[in-house]
Amino acid sequence: MLSFIFMEKRLQKILSEMGIASRRRAEELIFEGQITVNGKVATVGMKADPSKDHIKVGGKLITVLKKGSQKVYLMINKPRGVVTTLYDPEGRPTVKDFLKDIKYRIFPIGRLDYHSEGLLLLTNDGDFAHAVMHPSKKMLKTYLVKVKGIIGKDNIKRLRRGIKLEDGATLPAKVRRISQSEKNSWIEISLYEGRKRQVRRMLESVGHPVIMLRRIGINGLKLKDLKLGEFRHLTIDELQLIRREMGKIKEESFENQ
Repeated sequence: MLSFIFMEKRLQKILSEMGIASRRRAEELIFEGQITVNGKVATVGMKADPSKDHIKVGGKLITVLKKGSQKVYLMINKPRGVVTTLYDPEGRPTVKDFLKDIKYRIFPIGRLDYHSEGLLLLTNDGDFAHAVMHPSKKMLKTYLVKVKGIIGKDNIKRLRRGIKLEDGATLPAKVRRISQSEKNSWIEISLYEGRKRQVRRMLESVGHPVIMLRRIGINGLKLKDLKLGEFRHLTIDELQLIRREMGKIKEESFENQ
């Protein structure tokens, strides 16, 4: 069985990968003296190994999956107005607030921004998280989006081909118009990438700002009847949908789920 390999990394990266804070916010927490490593106040640029070092954020120890521990795979229907982290210094609701019955230390896979809702996966399995997030694994993420204005065929073609953003051109996307009214349109857009606010930025660039955004699928995984704020464990069949794309991850990684 493969396991998530830990090594020394910058503290900002560790906290980001574990869903505790964005890299920028992690740097701010370091400046504020909120992070310690083995009892010493951390400094910007410091590296640590979360499998060996005692890292605390706001006095709370962060932990990682130990060898032999049960792996957990969850799906939550994230509401709008909820932060996709386990800790928010501003006191805003986080996904952790909806997981009070989960005793294992888990972290979100990727992000759904504060104003978006829908399907979010959480786990304590680093290999699984990497497979879902990395573009090379071809995990298709599907979104239902309400935008301002009537989106025409030309702009749909532009979205399909890829859009030039400030951080580079996007990969081709799957796009179809679902419906429209006098002032707004509903579209479905699917893409392999997961850049920060990517769907919103793509649509803004073609003149159709997002009114509402909901993620409805990840590589065949769907919310089904999961209500906003509710979560559930993934089924064996759902895990298989991800495992097919994981390549080197062996079947034993998903036993006893």
